Amino acid sequence: MATPLAYTAHYTHSLESVRAAIADEQYWKDRIAEVGGPNARLQQVTIEGDRVHAEMVQAIAADLLPPAITAVRPGDLIIPRTESWTADTATFEAQVDGAPAEVRGTVTLTGDAGSATATVAGTIEVKIPLFGGKIESAIQEHLTNLLRAEEEFTNTWLSDKP
Repeated sequence: MATPLAYTAHYTHSLESVRAAIADEQYWKDRIAEVGGPNARLQQVTIEGDRVHAEMVQAIAADLLPPAITAVRPGDLIIPRTESWTADTATFEAQVDGAPAEVRGTVTLTGDAGSATATVAGTIEVKIPLFGGKIESAIQEHLTNLLRAEEEFTNTWLSDKP
């Protein structure tokens, strides 16, 4: 059974500013460099009107993982991830290389001239008998921390823009 993923990011900038960041390739480059983890890289960003598609690879170092994960999958977790935005809605997907684990969901962006909110709703599924639920919980914790770091990064990035 899949584990739910839910997070709400609060931005101290306008909805239009957050939209503009998402449609800026430099934002994606800076975000992956700042919060992507060891050996993270941006594979590709495609921007066509209000459509943005970002492909990246992130990692979680093995020494940050609980034993339940390293017992099943030793080494760093390499995680290819995509976000596909159309206006104020995105779909996202991530897999763990070499493991039957995937994360899928949506992001809904709302707000006004004073602030914006991104609501993340998704699922984490690890298809490993007996250990799947424990691994899903660990992934949920790491993803929540990553989403929090991306929220902080976005607020700082927008504050630093002229």
